[in-house]
Amino acid sequence: MSDPLLRVEGLSTWLASGDAVVRALDNVGFEIARGETFAIVGESGSGKSMTALSLLRLVPETGRIVAGTVRLDGVELFTLPEAAMRTVRGRRISIIFQEPATSLNPVLTIGQQIGEVLSRHAGLSGEAVRRRAAALLDGVGIPDAARRLDEFPFQYSGGMKQRAMIAMAIAGEPDLLIADEPTTALDVTIQAQVLDLLRTLQAERGMSILLITHDLGIVAQMAHKVGVMYAGELVEIADRDAFFRAPQHPYSRKLFAALPDRSKRGGALAAIAGQVPPLSIQFAGCRFADRCDVAFERCAGEAPAWTPIAPAHRVRCHLREAGAAAPLDASPVAASVSLEERRTPGPLLEVRDLKVHFPIRSGLLRRVVGHVKAVDGVSLTIPAGRTLALVGESGSGKTTAGKAILRLIDPTAGAVRFDAVDFANLSHRELRRHRGDVQIVFQDPFSSLNPRMRIADILGEGMKALGGPETEAARDRRIDALLSQVGLPSRAKERYPHEFSGGQRQRIAIARALAVNPKLIIADEPTSALDVSVQAQIVNLLKDLQDRLGIAYLFITHNLALVEYLAHEVAVMYLGRIVEHGSAEEVIGDPKHPYTRALLSAVPSLEPGRAASAMRLEGELPSPSSPPTGCHFHPRCPSATPQCRDAYPQATQFTATHAASCHLYTERT
Repeated sequence: MSDPLLRVEGLSTWLASGDAVVRALDNVGFEIARGETFAIVGESGSGKSMTALSLLRLVPETGRIVAGTVRLDGVELFTLPEAAMRTVRGRRISIIFQEPATSLNPVLTIGQQIGEVLSRHAGLSGEAVRRRAAALLDGVGIPDAARRLDEFPFQYSGGMKQRAMIAMAIAGEPDLLIADEPTTALDVTIQAQVLDLLRTLQAERGMSILLITHDLGIVAQMAHKVGVMYAGELVEIADRDAFFRAPQHPYSRKLFAALPDRSKRGGALAAIAGQVPPLSIQFAGCRFADRCDVAFERCAGEAPAWTPIAPAHRVRCHLREAGAAAPLDASPVAASVSLEERRTPGPLLEVRDLKVHFPIRSGLLRRVVGHVKAVDGVSLTIPAGRTLALVGESGSGKTTAGKAILRLIDPTAGAVRFDAVDFANLSHRELRRHRGDVQIVFQDPFSSLNPRMRIADILGEGMKALGGPETEAARDRRIDALLSQVGLPSRAKERYPHEFSGGQRQRIAIARALAVNPKLIIADEPTSALDVSVQAQIVNLLKDLQDRLGIAYLFITHNLALVEYLAHEVAVMYLGRIVEHGSAEEVIGDPKHPYTRALLSAVPSLEPGRAASAMRLEGELPSPSSPPTGCHFHPRCPSATPQCRDAYPQATQFTATHAASCHLYTERT
């Protein structure tokens, strides 16, 4: 067997934090062969990104690598002078950072930023740099690459910024590409394009990839080997097929159990209680013991050593010394209670032909020269105690529709009736009396919670404004009850938002929405930035609140696995319009619109080595300021006909609840 491209042994990185020392990495070791993808998975705070930064010697100023070796092609990187490391970075090892919007320089054009890499590592100059940069952008799927070299990052969409980052990363033709959560903030369609691109580049160049992610579906598609990281150390390393067949560490198995899917409808997800422990403490035993359902006395006092399960599979767990764990049960478990059995007659929310058009102004006199049709004729209904999932790519108008229903944005046209009250035509004073009936949970709880207010003040603010308990003592009791409802201790009310984890902040945002006893909550991507374990906790909480309090949800998301598990009905939105609507079983199980099929085909499969189906959605969402003529989807649709370019299709009804707007079915009407 040939030597690996990268060999990491005993890597330990510590960070100074006040008087404490944070042991971010502790004795981490793994190997990556040439042309191989090694995936590191785990929750936030487990040390995945710190591993990548340590390999490149890019640890923060407060950190230092205290032990370990990193050999690239037999060369010890930690003994190289900094001048030599600058040649390694970008030329031998490149990195795609998690957030391209903050990684790209906003004052330099994309061409200038790619050109820096080419000048430094390829020795190119002048027109040769521009030609090569254009070829790189074209190679990663940026249309009209030669022209777009001169554009700035803000002129690129999220998917295009990520592609530009990939172009920069491969410009030096590296041997190893580190991809740190490369698709976290992307829609499933753009994610599928980026993953296809990475696979193609790897096949063409023989490049190795260190993939850092918390998405097990991506791991199943991309990885050859898997390393599971927890609290600063690797706890399991295995070949991909062996890992997905029979993960051995209790933490690994819990990650699989926390994944939502249709087989778990009606039951609770297996959330992992607690959080990753602080890395500033000295661990005596197994770091997962406090959250492990099968821990025993030895786990608390003795750190487990590596136990071999197979030649390429090892795990840190005392239990496995007695034998390997059984394979995961691949057969679907029937739901104990069908969500569709609890049908409530009569709509709580009725939206009819809702439109939100933003004027485009130009010239000295700021005349209106056009409109951005963010929402263009949306109709939907939500009964009490039910969940409608509104799905679609970023830019399709989902969030704008949610804000317009709440009158956080005034609609241009249409009707919004909530509990027989016409929201769209209420004065602001009249609307205030109904604000408590409909609340919203925003996507990013950190930016939606006031950092200068204690949690007690954040929760009490709505009560004071919208007619909650009148006395301070009554409000205090109500706050304690709210925190208990969302699984937080009452002492949390004295703290500030920055003192909580992402999942805890999202619980506080839900408690704030519950403070005024709403009948409907608009949940805007409430789990998009959360680990799978924290996501399971939040989803269980939302489902439990619905069961106990009868709350209805408008669930805005692009996570179709969550839709399968949580939603009663699904509406698919594209460029401001609903293109398909029906029950979750109808839309997910028998999608009719090509766009719905494309969304579903882009979802990563958990079956190892099986990429999502062959249907790939090319390109990105057109601008809502100048939507395509006819069917808005036809420029990206593999089934488009001349008729699709001429007229927007009418809705075709397949069942009493299932309809889609597509010319493929117009002959049925």
